[in-house]
Amino acid sequence: MTVTREAVLAALATVVDPRSGRDVVQAGVISGLVVRDGHVGFAVEVDPREGAAMEPLRARCERAAEGVPGVLSVSAVLTAHTARPEHQGGHDHGHGHGAQAKPALPGIRSVIAVASGKGGVGKSTTAVNLALALARRGLAVGLLDADIYGPSVPRLMGLSGKPDTRDGKKLLPMRAHGVACMSIGFLIEEDTPMIWRGPMVISALTQLLNEVEWGALDVLVCDLPPGTGDVQLTMAQRVPVTGAVIVSTPQDIALIDARKGLNMFRRVEVPVFGIVENMSTFICPHCGERSDIFGHGGARDTALKYDVDFLGEIPLSLPVRIQSDLGMPIVAADPDGPVTQAYLALADSVATRIETALGPQGRRPPRIVVR
Repeated sequence: MTVTREAVLAALATVVDPRSGRDVVQAGVISGLVVRDGHVGFAVEVDPREGAAMEPLRARCERAAEGVPGVLSVSAVLTAHTARPEHQGGHDHGHGHGAQAKPALPGIRSVIAVASGKGGVGKSTTAVNLALALARRGLAVGLLDADIYGPSVPRLMGLSGKPDTRDGKKLLPMRAHGVACMSIGFLIEEDTPMIWRGPMVISALTQLLNEVEWGALDVLVCDLPPGTGDVQLTMAQRVPVTGAVIVSTPQDIALIDARKGLNMFRRVEVPVFGIVENMSTFICPHCGERSDIFGHGGARDTALKYDVDFLGEIPLSLPVRIQSDLGMPIVAADPDGPVTQAYLALADSVATRIETALGPQGRRPPRIVVR
């Protein structure tokens, strides 16, 4: 059965907006409605001062849309529109954010953005294994899948199902391999396309950051989508990002976009911890011969040219691909293997830079262990 926009709007019109007493369609609460192949997405616009208190309204709208015959999935998010800080009495057009307030995330000491200029360079795999490697080093780690359009964390971490909530307001992160995880992929079916415009994506990202009970974390690793778009700018302007890690393969076409990502973070004044070269080289497991399939050393040369640190090389490895598809990151699947050692070295480099960035005031107190 074909689902029409009119049928969804009719279903939504049965939901009453408690603020105005009118149905949500008449009240102009619903925006960004998209209906495609049985998948429905829309935003529920609320006053920013009400925030989470309007979650029941969002849930009623979602259930109403789910009741339309032929609907396969519904993605509904709360959106609170406010004037953007960069347009309030100034002329900063996103080239910096020093004057913009970036509230701290309660309980989270540091936030690391793992980014790439283009897709297909293994950024999500790197983010996941970096998170596990940091946890192996004794840190309390969270992992946020900020790629709203193409969430990978549920598959890579072997997680499924929907997150629980303790109070009906905040979600509890899922956990795997000692890491707290949150992704839009936990809230939708794996094959559901996210047909959303920028404001809806930003709203969803904000909720994943602020409406999750992350608890006390030493570091929150954020797997950003490829490119230099809305999500990256939102993270830079609204989140206290401690530093960014740029992932690239050695080949020139990937490094061109990696440089764009690096320069984007510099423009918005987010410290760049450095560049990591993924798929750096391949060692044949049968004969031991080395093959530089995507080239070698390009990321190191770029780091030198652009005056940022080179964080290390991650080899190209068939087990990484196999274990990733199985939901068992290589750091967990092969804890003593050569690829894991490379990720542990990357984690050491990142952890050192976190402590340097935080300075003495932000460092962890010593842990007293009684034997």
